[in-house]
Amino acid sequence: MSSLATLQNRCCATGSRFWHDDRGFVISIELILVVTIMVIGLIAGLTALRDAVVSELTDVARGVQQINQTYQTGSATGHSASSSGSSFADAADPHSSAVDFCTSVYGLSEDR
Repeated sequence: MSSLATLQNRCCATGSRFWHDDRGFVISIELILVVTIMVIGLIAGLTALRDAVVSELTDVARGVQQINQTYQTGSATGHSASSSGSSFADAADPHSSAVDFCTSVYGLSEDR
């Protein structure tokens, strides 16, 4: 019976040593350094993403501003009916020019 009690004491002592052992764990300073580097990388990545999205939206805005809504249909004549043609000429919007866009992006030229 004595050997069983000794074995239990040894197991408890070994378990207690493992529970209180700090070796192998990340120290707080290292954890802070790793998190700081990850945040800086995340900020740089999100900045690049923002610039790409703004650039694409600028291209879309330029394309929408170039839409011309002018149309023309010819006349049609049938056996007992006819219709005259129709047309519409799209006039330039007031206060707009080829250089005036709804967005401007720092660092991007208007010549793109």
